Amino acid sequence: MRILVAPDKFRGTLSAAQAAAALAAGLRREGHETVEMPLADGGEGTLDVLGGANRTSVVSGPLGDPVEAPWRLARRSAVIEMARASGLELVGGPEHNDPVAASTVGTGQLISNALELGAKEVLVTLGGSATTDGGLGALRAMAPLPRFKAVELVVACDVRTPFLEAADQFAPQKGAGPAQVELLRRRLAALAEAYAADHGVDVTSLEGAGAAGGLAGGLACAGAQLVGGFDLVAERLGLDEALAEVDAVVTGEGFLDDESFDGKVVGGVLSAARRAGLPALAVVGDRLEGASRMLPTVSLVEEFGREAALSDAGGCLFEAAPLVGPALAGAVPAGRPTDGY
Repeated sequence: MRILVAPDKFRGTLSAAQAAAALAAGLRREGHETVEMPLADGGEGTLDVLGGANRTSVVSGPLGDPVEAPWRLARRSAVIEMARASGLELVGGPEHNDPVAASTVGTGQLISNALELGAKEVLVTLGGSATTDGGLGALRAMAPLPRFKAVELVVACDVRTPFLEAADQFAPQKGAGPAQVELLRRRLAALAEAYAADHGVDVTSLEGAGAAGGLAGGLACAGAQLVGGFDLVAERLGLDEALAEVDAVVTGEGFLDDESFDGKVVGGVLSAARRAGLPALAVVGDRLEGASRMLPTVSLVEEFGREAALSDAGGCLFEAAPLVGPALAGAVPAGRPTDGY
């Protein structure tokens, strides 16, 4: 078969490109022809799949320390991954974060840098943030905002969370305790009122405005268009066109759960495969019980053990290839629902 290999990253072990390369190599050993298309959902890893960084700027990190943030500028189009400037990993994870003080200033500085260097389109990808500042830090770093009227500002959202729900849904993952979550909730509510009064934008009505702790909503006040991250990446990389040239598709990620089918890579690839009438399968690091009911799934943990799946995910993906071909060959095309799909 000619197989499209289109995984997300395996968080903590492999980038999307590394995962695609390892699985594709195993499939070629089995005699299949492969097309590799590493994907992302608008969150961490999106910069890499859209061409990778070719510039670095020193900006203010989430807690004010200077960080070297890689980003991309090519043909007057910029790609900025907010996690590279305002990400949780930059402060050492939730246990070292100050979730109330964490700011998106650095992301705003990158956006300003892109404008000053001649960008006419700026794509900001969200996900992996340390922040719940509603984008206020970024807006202050981007001032004066009217200069962005000449720029197409696009925000790729990896979640659909409303602005006012960002604190409850994500702040605990960033180190916030109950009292801090309540403070952040009240702060976002006050910001929403201020944004409506100062910019004429009702961020509470925008789908995905709560992404990256409300950064998406804040950037909407600078004229940004909020779009689904996976859909944007899939369009720019030509996923539908690639599906028209193959017999089957394999996707994957580090951990499969119900959220994998809500704006994420696995769910997006499955939907695209259904439209194309192609069989689809996911190879994942591990999975939540019941989450694989949507499509056939190979779990590295179940096949090779947790230790091997974590320490040598690439090797496990390569060795999983013999399981993929027969599963795809026996699968009902994704465009024809049946029991278990």
